[in-house]
Amino acid sequence: MKITKTDNYLLIKPNGGSITEFVEKLIKEEKLIKENNLILDISEKFNTDFLNLNVFLPLNKQHKQNGTSFVIIFNNAFEEDLLDELDIVPTLTEAIDIIEMDNISRDLGF
Repeated sequence: MKITKTDNYLLIKPNGGSITEFVEKLIKEEKLIKENNLILDISEKFNTDFLNLNVFLPLNKQHKQNGTSFVIIFNNAFEEDLLDELDIVPTLTEAIDIIEMDNISRDLGF
């Protein structure tokens, strides 16, 4: 896993392996990631079906409960149903925009 920390978020990219192995590694890094806005860039490493992204739902729920954002960069075609549960965008710029909008919403008490 490659982790890049900025003032506003952690950007994490997998080095390889399966999507399940990646999630297991993320869970092991819970202390590092749980209090930070998180962007997972899986656009280059996983040739996965969009429905397999539901493995990230528990991490997404944890971040929402902690008052932090959880965004996935995934540039393949996706289904609308999962978008109700996860923030999935095709680029890093859009992921950063979502985090900024979430921060504004939290500051306003929404």
